[in-house]
Amino acid sequence: MLLSIPALLTGLILLVWAAERLVEGAAALTTRAGLSPLLVGLVVVGFGSSSAELAVAVTAAWQGHPALALGSAWGANIVNMSLVLGVTVLVAPIAARSPVLHRELPLLLAAIVLTAGLVWDGVLSRLDAALLLAGFVALLVWSWRQSRRSEPDELAQETEHELQAHPLTPGHALRRVLLALLTLAGGAALLVWGAVDVAHGLGVSDLTLGFAVVALGTTLPSLATCVAAARKGEDDIALGHVLGAGLFNTLAVAGLAGLIEPLDVETAVLWRDLPVMAALALGLYLLGRDERRPTHLGKTAGRVLVAVYLLHAAALVVTSGPG
Repeated sequence: MLLSIPALLTGLILLVWAAERLVEGAAALTTRAGLSPLLVGLVVVGFGSSSAELAVAVTAAWQGHPALALGSAWGANIVNMSLVLGVTVLVAPIAARSPVLHRELPLLLAAIVLTAGLVWDGVLSRLDAALLLAGFVALLVWSWRQSRRSEPDELAQETEHELQAHPLTPGHALRRVLLALLTLAGGAALLVWGAVDVAHGLGVSDLTLGFAVVALGTTLPSLATCVAAARKGEDDIALGHVLGAGLFNTLAVAGLAGLIEPLDVETAVLWRDLPVMAALALGLYLLGRDERRPTHLGKTAGRVLVAVYLLHAAALVVTSGPG
């Protein structure tokens, strides 16, 4: 493991750097192309923040390690909805007002319930993966329709303000996107090679390492973005990052990984990880089910969310098995 640990850490650093640059460049390009700020906020910013997870999942599945892909995608969901959101509201409590985000909450819960139903037989088959990807396509259509609504939306306003604060020329944005894509590919290859070698050396499964290490590392951009947004009062962007990443990881990342390489789902995932992911999504849904009121998350909620992350991390350590 002399080289594998530095490779894993270097891969994480490259992925974190590239994910931020990809979102910035893609947001600037799509805005120049005439996409509405709401669609940019929902799709480009929300989904683009999970580009690191996508790169890891595709690379891992392609190299015959689908469990690492699944662990990183579902693990990132748990980290985002517990640690990232918890730390964010501990730093600056949020009150998200966007009606679109309130409508996304039941969609996230439905996506997780669909995933649980598909893998309850212990297998993520190519048919299961295709259904998840079909759900993702339906979500894109829904997002496009939402962006065509004429009424003002808080998420659109906050996204437009952020884009105006960090303008990029088309040429600069395109170069940033291309460089980010190349860096994502290289970082993912390094991370997967190092992670698999470390997992074998420590005697833990690819799935456990994906949940415990890779997921935490790839969500660092989301943590920085959400905290910065909340401190500036852009509460809808902060919650939009978490919800967008959750939908993207659940439907697109896991779907692509399963389509490339079907896998057996460990029994522990069914009673340890999926219930936690569903419970977090249900809690957010209950807080935001009324579109007429803001979704308030304060310090008490932050402590509970961080505690959930720590308890899940402890459960991973206790129940982790050999690879």
